Amino acid sequence: MTKQKKTNPDELLVGLVSISDRASSGTYEDQGIPALRDWLTAAVTSDWKMEARLIPDDRALIEKTLIELVDDIGCDLVLTTGGTGPARRDVTPEATLAVGTREMPGFGEQMRQISLKFVPTAILSRQVAVIRETPDHAALIMNLPGQPKSIKETLEGLKDADGKQMVSGIFAAVPYCIDLIGGPYIETNEAVCKVFRPKSAIRPKQDAHRQD
Repeated sequence: MTKQKKTNPDELLVGLVSISDRASSGTYEDQGIPALRDWLTAAVTSDWKMEARLIPDDRALIEKTLIELVDDIGCDLVLTTGGTGPARRDVTPEATLAVGTREMPGFGEQMRQISLKFVPTAILSRQVAVIRETPDHAALIMNLPGQPKSIKETLEGLKDADGKQMVSGIFAAVPYCIDLIGGPYIETNEAVCKVFRPKSAIRPKQDAHRQD
């Protein structure tokens, strides 16, 4: 895949990492990156680009990939999918914690709470989130589930039949987190995901568009 170092500080650069032995070897088609891309396309109205990676369940490679995306490419946000269960090859959380400088436990806690609304085996999920800091840059790295339906649910949250938010998804807190670590200001389509910011942190709405 192509490498594009971030050049515009006002544009969100998102790293998407799908972690799967079988998908990376071509045994079956990867669904993680398309699911993440499609959800971000629907949700984020600010300018953004993505840098995608499809890799096997190898801890050293996962760590190397996350470091590359943050330190070399300049991603503001990195979303991983896959490798967060209890199986021996599931090492995504360990790799993520190893490259992080600060843990953000609330994201993983909320993901499990959302998933528990659907399946009792959500308690087996080990997703974590961290901030990785360098001298001149910081990024939020989050582990997401492996299934497209679960990815959407954890990012977007739960809504009733009328579209009223019942449980907030984790992405509602992501833009303000990116604000606090010095990243670009992110706006969203409120019909998909309504962002929460303190009133003092809200800027006037801008005319923005997505860039794939």
